[in-house]
Amino acid sequence: MAKKFFILIVFAFTCNFLFAQQAKKIQKPKLVVGIVVDQMRWDYLYRYYDRYSDGGFKRLLNDGFSCENTLINYLPSYTAVGHSVIFTGSIPAIDGIVGNNWIDQVSGKSWYCTDDSSARTVGAPGKAGEMSPHNLLVSTITDELRIATNFKSRVVGISLKDRAAILPAGHAANGAFWFDDASANFITSTYYMQNLPDWVKKFNTSDEPQKLVENGWNTLYPVSTYSQSTVDNVSWEGKFKGESAPVFPHDIKKFYENDHENLRSTPFGNTLTLDFAKAAVSGYNLGHSPATDFLTINCASTDYVGHKYGPNSIEIEDTYLRLDKDLATFFLFLDQKVGKGNYLVFLTADHGAANAIGFMKDYNIPADYLVSKEITSPLNNFLNQKFGVENLVSSFINYHFSFDLKKIDENKLDYEAVKKAAVSFLKKQPGIEFAVDIDHIGDAPVPEPIKTDIINGYYSKRCGPVMIIADPGWFGGHEGGTGTTHGNWNPYDTHIPLIFMGWGIKHGATNRTIRMSDISPTLAALLHIQMPNGNVGDVIREVAK
Repeated sequence: MAKKFFILIVFAFTCNFLFAQQAKKIQKPKLVVGIVVDQMRWDYLYRYYDRYSDGGFKRLLNDGFSCENTLINYLPSYTAVGHSVIFTGSIPAIDGIVGNNWIDQVSGKSWYCTDDSSARTVGAPGKAGEMSPHNLLVSTITDELRIATNFKSRVVGISLKDRAAILPAGHAANGAFWFDDASANFITSTYYMQNLPDWVKKFNTSDEPQKLVENGWNTLYPVSTYSQSTVDNVSWEGKFKGESAPVFPHDIKKFYENDHENLRSTPFGNTLTLDFAKAAVSGYNLGHSPATDFLTINCASTDYVGHKYGPNSIEIEDTYLRLDKDLATFFLFLDQKVGKGNYLVFLTADHGAANAIGFMKDYNIPADYLVSKEITSPLNNFLNQKFGVENLVSSFINYHFSFDLKKIDENKLDYEAVKKAAVSFLKKQPGIEFAVDIDHIGDAPVPEPIKTDIINGYYSKRCGPVMIIADPGWFGGHEGGTGTTHGNWNPYDTHIPLIFMGWGIKHGATNRTIRMSDISPTLAALLHIQMPNGNVGDVIREVAK
């Protein structure tokens, strides 16, 4: 009897031990979905709040945790840079992605951020697939997830833009897919695979882009109800080629047939992207692997529409109202496919956008264009007069000036003197708030946080050493230009949304200053994995408690 009792005690102890071990098991989401809405200013969350449905942006705000004061912490604020920083927790000074394009300071060669001559296009003819993350010098949170799970996690990146699919997905992704205008197909690169998966081939044969534009682009609601926007026909809005005025309805079917690229400048590009994302979830069975999967999505049409029409247009308002509905549908899909509470979503933006110059001038707010040739040509003339050598400035890109080092060496010029003279000249030009030699920025009278943002964005092998900062409201373009752009330090370009929702997230908000580089370490904390190897950000403690 005593022996049986002893056995029962041992058995009970063993069971309790095993149950305790199970209880200690680290809980993780089945799927992480990172949504980057291209060119989304933070204020769009609230400008159109009353018109949003309950299931899209309102669901994120009402169920999730919103970091209301999230700022970009580098310059310039461009697409490739933003996607890299979001998913690496790094900065351009470390990760090497300093713009969509840059000039190699040694060779003088122009580079596109995801160029890779060793890769070939998969899914269509042409060179649109000769891309990879090769130029990104650090790991991503998606890379670290793959490593942490011994590559059991599946990682997929999706966008209309190649760079916005490739850079978030990282170096070790299972796949990255982007839209090829010429073929109207989603494609990839031999960096990832030799053939498109069957589910991608099936999606490409559905002719969804043509179906989406079949009825043209009219407003979702009566145009008179778009009270947050300017009137429909203003001089600072762009037009589709062949269009007499920038007004609804837009004959998108005709414009798409003339050039498939026109799909990007409509809200239907976002619809296409999210429908393809659903196909990817089903095709890869994301959220049902032995480890956490990760899907990155870039909704790029908001950027194209913004560039064409500007932030105050009916077109941009309609694009966000339609995106809201598309997000609501997508979240319901995830609820059903992965399970509500089983997936973690975060939504942010790669950058914001300035108000259109024409809009600002109409309301007597200081704004104007920085015309590139009106800066570089006079600067070269000034340097020629001073040093007796023509065209010492070799390029002006990303607000950085590069110099012809060969000419400087051949003519035995003092490089430091050339840079100092250039800075002195640029400081006096209209529309330029600051001009600095970044190699000596410690001595420059530039206030914080602008000084740190300049340093954070400077990778010397890919950036010219002299940089200008435009006056507030000023940006690159030409007189009579339309639409808008981005790239500067001002809040309209650098104040972005950041909301976490779903698995492990409690509802709430903070107005504490958060940096874009804080996103990846926060995800690493939630997933209990290593931070990316170039990370400089901090964990958002209100999110990862």
